[in-house]
Amino acid sequence: MAPSTGSGQRSTSPTEVDAATAAPPAIAWRRVLPPVAVSVVLLSVFSNGYGFDRDELYFGMLKPAWGYVDQPPLTPLLAHALASVYDGGPWLLRVPATLCGAGCVLVTALLARELGGEARAQAWTAWGMTTTSAVLLFGHVLLTSAPDLVAWGLICLCALRAELRVEPRWWLVAGAIAGLATYNKLLVVLLLAGIAIGLLLVGPRRRLVSPYLWGGALLTLVIGLPNVVYQLTHDLPQLKMGQALSDNNGGDVRVSMWYLLIVLLGPPLAVLWVIGLRALWRDERARFFVVVFMVVVLFTFVSGAQPHYPVFILPVPFTAGVVAMERHLGRVWRALFAVNAAVSAVIALPIIPVGTVGSTPVPGINLLAQDSIGWPAYVRQMTAPYDELADHEHAVVVTSNYGEAGSIHHYRPDVPVFSAQNALHDQARPPDATTTVVFVGGQLPEARSLFTCHVVGRLDNGVDVDNEEQGEPVAVCTDPRASWPRIWDRLHHLD
Repeated sequence: MAPSTGSGQRSTSPTEVDAATAAPPAIAWRRVLPPVAVSVVLLSVFSNGYGFDRDELYFGMLKPAWGYVDQPPLTPLLAHALASVYDGGPWLLRVPATLCGAGCVLVTALLARELGGEARAQAWTAWGMTTTSAVLLFGHVLLTSAPDLVAWGLICLCALRAELRVEPRWWLVAGAIAGLATYNKLLVVLLLAGIAIGLLLVGPRRRLVSPYLWGGALLTLVIGLPNVVYQLTHDLPQLKMGQALSDNNGGDVRVSMWYLLIVLLGPPLAVLWVIGLRALWRDERARFFVVVFMVVVLFTFVSGAQPHYPVFILPVPFTAGVVAMERHLGRVWRALFAVNAAVSAVIALPIIPVGTVGSTPVPGINLLAQDSIGWPAYVRQMTAPYDELADHEHAVVVTSNYGEAGSIHHYRPDVPVFSAQNALHDQARPPDATTTVVFVGGQLPEARSLFTCHVVGRLDNGVDVDNEEQGEPVAVCTDPRASWPRIWDRLHHLD
């Protein structure tokens, strides 16, 4: 990394100013674009594998809105629009995720450039990110995590540009990007809070009085204002959602997050990002990123919401580690990167045939693979009891989770299906005249207190993959014991 210019507690010499304002190395397009292209090709080739993820099916079922109880509108709107264009398979839906994965590779290479990395360091960084499970996982499926890979990287890139090159106007660009990112996920506020805390604790503190920094903060607020308004006018649903996630998953998250810190980039690259944290700490202008990393990790542990949040900040220390270790990256590291690529590809992509993947450790490691397998079979089993009913006019299917509901909506749009989970609870409920319900999933004990229910089958994907649906009951429930508004409130749940 380039020489330090100081933390704001001492004067800056002309020599240091010259070093700080020197132009960064040239972008090594010829060495950076090949790994970007490889990531696009790899993700595209396997984009149709296994099938839709449960969240993709959920997004496709959500009606367009300004916001939802569990997330802002961007990714569901995008998924809904693409699903309405083509329903022959998930490949079109996943084009944005593929572009985000490739974008993460490119942005990480640009981070290397900002940290003083020449062509060789930029190439190592780009190839390194291409080999990660993070890029291959979140670039494979259209989740809200895919845009975050790019948005967090771009904000960090602008922040580094502002401080390392003494070009504070880049804080305005960072603020604008953060404002746009709020339409995907409000988690970007955590990154901004980490930056503010880092500047306050370790400097450069003079930036806290910069009009450019405050201008960037104002841009974030103005651009993201509709999301703030939505939260305030809907009783802060994201706080309720976060609490629900913590209540349901907190214990597991606080354990698995440490494992994912190593796995999502890969053990060889974990060595580099640890080295990178030390390199960032030694540069007084970029030291605040160490605090950002700590804030994100601490928030993930305390909140217990989702275990993968730290992956969005890991490209920064990883890049710093590559730049610091550039002279030592040779044949051994090439081999390590190759092994990391092979392992990541097998874990993250649908390379193993669906008929045999259940006998491997992959479904236990990759929850996205679990959540993409078996939907056509499950839909046949969930809708068969409905098809056998004599009276369809007063009958519906009610599922315990949004994946089950989304799969029926996609594969059997002729079947009226409802779920009281998350945003689907607010979107629609069964008609008041409904007297018969085919009820699916883990909420059956609650349903038994509201109906007379008889189990008629259990879900089986037929390929021995143990996922959330496998073995769940399918029941026919009649004689509702309360009004549908009351039943719907009883079945409502966030997780």
